[in-house]
Formats: sequence, structure tokens, C-alpha cells
Amino acid sequence: MIHRAAIEIGGRDLSIETGRLAKQANGAALVTYGETVVLVTACVSSKPREGASFLPLTCDYREYTLAAGKFPGGFHKREGRPSEKEVLTSRMIDRPIRPLFPENYFYETQIIAFVYSSDGENDADVLAVTGASAALTFSDMPFHHPLAAVRIGYIDDHLVTNPTITQMETSRLNLVVVGTEDAIVMVESSAKEVSEDVVLEALHLAHEEIKKLIVMQKQLRDQIQPVKWSVEPVAVPEDLLEEIREQVTPKIREALYTPGKLASERKMDEVKTALIESYPEEEEEKRRVAAIIFSRLKEQIFREDLLTHSRRPDQRASDEIRPISIELDVLPRPHGSSLFTRGETQAIVSVTLGTSDDSQIMDTLDGETNKTFMVHYNFPPFSVGEVAFLRGPGRREIGHGALAEKALSAVVPAEGDFPYTIRVVSDILESNGSSSMATVCGGSLALMAAGIPVKKAVAGVAMGLVKEADRYAILSDIAGFEDHYGDMDFKVAGTVDGITALQMDIKITGITKDIMKQALDQARRGRLYILEKMNEAITAPRSELHPYAPRIYTVTIPEHRIKDLIGPGGKIIKALVEETQTKIDIENDGTVKVFAANAERAEQAIRRINELTEEAIPGKIYQGRVTRLEAYGAFVEIIPGIEGLLHISEVSYQRTPDIRDVMKVGDEITVKCVGIEPPNKIRLSMRALQDPPPGFEPEERSDRPHRPSSRGGSRDRRGGRPPRGGSRDRD
Repeated sequence: MIHRAAIEIGGRDLSIETGRLAKQANGAALVTYGETVVLVTACVSSKPREGASFLPLTCDYREYTLAAGKFPGGFHKREGRPSEKEVLTSRMIDRPIRPLFPENYFYETQIIAFVYSSDGENDADVLAVTGASAALTFSDMPFHHPLAAVRIGYIDDHLVTNPTITQMETSRLNLVVVGTEDAIVMVESSAKEVSEDVVLEALHLAHEEIKKLIVMQKQLRDQIQPVKWSVEPVAVPEDLLEEIREQVTPKIREALYTPGKLASERKMDEVKTALIESYPEEEEEKRRVAAIIFSRLKEQIFREDLLTHSRRPDQRASDEIRPISIELDVLPRPHGSSLFTRGETQAIVSVTLGTSDDSQIMDTLDGETNKTFMVHYNFPPFSVGEVAFLRGPGRREIGHGALAEKALSAVVPAEGDFPYTIRVVSDILESNGSSSMATVCGGSLALMAAGIPVKKAVAGVAMGLVKEADRYAILSDIAGFEDHYGDMDFKVAGTVDGITALQMDIKITGITKDIMKQALDQARRGRLYILEKMNEAITAPRSELHPYAPRIYTVTIPEHRIKDLIGPGGKIIKALVEETQTKIDIENDGTVKVFAANAERAEQAIRRINELTEEAIPGKIYQGRVTRLEAYGAFVEIIPGIEGLLHISEVSYQRTPDIRDVMKVGDEITVKCVGIEPPNKIRLSMRALQDPPPGFEPEERSDRPHRPSSRGGSRDRRGGRPPRGGSRDRD
């Protein structure tokens, strides 16, 4: 049976339908908003994965080019590996849904979202998140907490729900919020220095809209009445729990507060190994339960000490930032570099400047664009003391790089003001929490060190939360242990004047607006503290680019001269590039960008470009070469590729019977440009460079040069012919 419901969100109807498509999936939902349509399915394996200690959930979001009536790019003309947008949206589906499954749920689960229609105005990403929740809610899987997603924009000082793609072009805020009926569970945002108060108001508005979408899902669920199967929690015998608690609590506490991440982890592993090995090998189930109890006790001790004694593993105060160390220019050849260390998290960040040819072509449903600013984040295994194969960037690395890119892009100059392609690469050399925010700080420093005229410095800090009933602690600059066992990971990046990026994942309900406000205020204080430390290293972008950075010079030529600069088959421009050892980009509007290793080569290239595209100027004197002779005059090349007409009447003050009497093809002559007629007819004169004979009176001349009569005879001063005989009475 087909079930369908619709509700108005952001002034447009959003509908969810199930029961017509993909009926063999455990759950399916077709979400339609405007003319954007997304099909989301949810499937689960029949048996749990053996030995799994985490939820084996896979989320995949795909944008078919057919959705926009386009062909895929590339040779094969079919979709290939996922784009960055698809990867980020897949993570956007995964992050809020994963914590809502039961604790002991270890079944292979897959969520697939296909965009089948795109109207170019309504983004499908938030629809996919809502659709994933609907598919799970309508299925027989043990998913009992529907969620939904909306986007909030900030346009002309007003918050807008689900703004269109066109509206987003003028929005200062791009905030995606995911929530259940009770609480917000995920936030992803980029912003242009928006205040904390605006963000807080936007979060509140988003949650009110989310509740409407959840009510609709529940209504459909009540109509479908799916039979949900259950997952039993791990049974922990009370006597075994107390036995282990008494045995390991002091040892866990000792390991927890051992200085240094690796030393603490090693000691904790030793305690766990000793506990498990204290039971015979044949008691495998007891060993398995003992490992579960150990993990629970470790979390309980951490949380209780924090809430009761305000004690963090590294003994910091709740709002204290770890020690910060900054070095600039640590790499000699990259165009900018920095080494940013905060506690046991360290990032080496480099900046590379390139030409427009180095920009990334983004082929999306909205069309093809060129991306000229990019941030790439790498997380090698040695950063956490592990051994692993080096592969291409994973989803986590792409996600962290995208977050840092959002944070920094708000201050990067526009391409028109700084015509470079900019690549920022962050390698995490050491990690103990908040490496993405270290990338933001290191990236900002490296951009300034490179001499890129960024508007302001940007810093980021990761906030955490531990909450039990009415007790809670908000933590600044969380380390790895606090991230893993805390209830919230809240990353905030921005300048002294406002937020530029925001990312939040929440594992619990009950986070009030007041707690959120406190977290934002505390994050702002932490951000300003970090910015002060960064200002001690560098206060403003350097006035000069790095010596090894390419120099870009811009000249403008007439559009109709582009073909002359390129030449047949690109012959002229190729020769020019080789001659001057520069790189030259020519745009359709006549803008020419010259990229050179030094000023001397650039000046040589610009001089040659000007020579090749020079335009005739009225009143200017030229040394030209005769290229063609006609009865009415000579054509003279005054600029390479540009000819003008030297009319026979402009050769001399004396009458010239035949142009061939005074010049021949190939002669070098001096002429003056006396006018240019549309579209580009150039009038030349030799007579204008001569002294007039005594008693000469200039004629009144029209804009067009006159030709001598083919019938002979002389003209009068008005250019007319004398009558052949007598006057004629017209009356």
C-alpha cells in the first residue's frame, strides 16, 4: 500500500512517500521538495557481524547527473567515484543516525540515497538525511527515534528556512541542523563572521521546523505499523560487575591521570589485559563480558571525576586551552608554511599558489564551476603511533578538510582581487583531539606567512560536554579521551568578529538552549585566546609574496585582438610562452594573466603582448610598411597585423596621379593616424606630417576620405564638381 504525507517547510511543500518504490528494501522513502526528488533505502543483514565492537553502518549518497538532465563528464559517460559533495552528504547522514541505534546492535546496515531529480533550487542533501530517517522509521529495524534536517540561511538580517540555491548566494550563513523531536543532534555550518546570538537563534528556529517533519514521519509510521525487532543489551551479572569494579577502579584512575597520551593509553591497556587474563581461557564469555565492564567503568570513572571534582585527565580547568607553540616558515620551498602545536596535537600546514589552470573543476548538478581555494587534510597513522597502509583520503579526512576550508574561505580574498589558485595542505603529525581545529589555526598562519591578503586571522577550538541529569560540565579544547567518552563534540572556528564555521555532534538529548549558549560563549573566549597567541607570531599578512611564489600580472586587451594574440592553432601564444618562460591565461573578456617566476620575465611577456595587441591611436605617428597598392591608395601595416589606408589624396599637398609613382610594396614610410572609422577602419596620412605650401587653405573634410573622380577633373573646396556648362534655372 502506498502511503504519502506532505507539510509546508520554508514556503514550499515537502512530501514523503513509501510503499511504491524499492519494496524489497527493509525500508524506503521518496522525498520530494519542489522538483527535487530523492529516493532513500535502508537494508540490514540477517545476522550480526561476528566479533564486531562497533555499528557496521554504511551510508552512501549519490547525485545522478540525469537528475539535472546532464551527461556525466569523462570518457565513460557514467558516474564514477563519489564527489566531495557526495562524501560530505554521506557523512551528514551517518553522523546523526549512528548514535540512535541500540547499544548492542552489530548488524550490517546500509543506507543509500539516490538523487533522481534536481530543480537547481532545492538542495537534496537535507532531504537525504530526512529520507534516511523515514526509511529506517518505516522499516522493521530497531530504530525508534525519527530525525530530520533543515537548512537555515541568514539573508538581509533575516533567518530563512531551507533557502533556495539562488538565495544562498547572498546568505551570510549556511547552517544545516539535524535533530530529533527532543534535541538537536548534529550541526554543520559555514558562515561569514556571524555572531553567536544569530547562530543560537538559527538553531532554535531549525529545531522548530524539524519537529514538524518528525510529526509527519510518525504519522506515516502509525499508518504503516511496522513490526520492529529488538536487540537485547549485553547481560552483565551484578556480582561480576562489583568484583571487577573493586579490582580495577584504582588502576583505571591511575592510568587515566598518567601524563601523556601514549603513556596513559599503554597503562590502560595493561590494566585491561591483566583483567581479561585473570580469567581462564576456557571462560570465553566471561572474558568478553569483563572487557565490556572494563570499558563501561573507564567511562563512568572519567565522567564521575569530572562532574564531582571538576577533574580532567590532564588536570586542566574546564575552560583552559592547552599550551600553544607556533613556528612560521618551517619549510623553505612551499609558498607559505607553519607548524601549529596545541598540547599533543600538531599540524604542519603548507600553502601553494598556482594559476587558474590549477583550479579544481567541480562538475555538479548545479553546473560546472572552478574552485580556486581548497584545503586538504591528511591524517597519517604515525600521528597516533599506529601502523597502517597509506591509501587515498578517507571520508573522515575529506570531512575535516572541508570543515577547515569553510572556516578559512570566509577571509580569503576574492579571485578578482587575488587571481591565484590557493591550496592549503595540513598534515597531522601528532593527534590528541581537535586536529581539524589545529588545521584551521595552522592554515590561517600559513596563509599570512605566504603574503596572501586574508582579511583576518581565523582560529578554531573544539568544545566538549559531559552531562548526567542536571549536572554538566562544558570543556574547552577537548583531548581525545574527552571526545570519545563525552556527550558532545562541538567545533567552532572564527575571527575576532564572528563565527566562520561550526560543526557539532551530540550523543544525548536534553541539551538546553542555555547550555548551548554557555558552550558558544566559552568557545568564543577560547577562540579569542588562541587568536592572541597567533597574533604574537604574525599580526597581518606579509606585504610580499614568498620568493618562490609565482607572480601574476594582469593586462587587458580588446576582445577582437584575442585571436591575434593566440594566433593560428595557438602558434603565437605558444611561441610567446616559450620565449618568455611564463604562463599566460587568456579569458574571453580580454583579460590576460601572466604568471612568471620573476618580474623581469613578466615585463618581457607584457611588452610582447602589448606589441601583438596594440591598437591604433588617432594622432599617433607610426613607422609602417606598405603591404598593398590600389588605385585609390596604399595599405600600410603600422602595427603587426594591423593595416590602415593611406588614401592617395593624403600622400602630399600636391596632387598624386598614381600611387605607384611614389611608393612600392615593402617600402618603409612614416604616417600619422588621422582617424578611425567603425568598425575598425584606420585612416592614415603622410600629408599631415608635411608643412602646407604658402597660401594653402584647408578644405572642410568629411569623416570619410574622398576619392579623386574617375572621370578626371578637379574638385572644389567643398568636394563638389564644377557644372559641365552654364547654370541651370531650377525654377
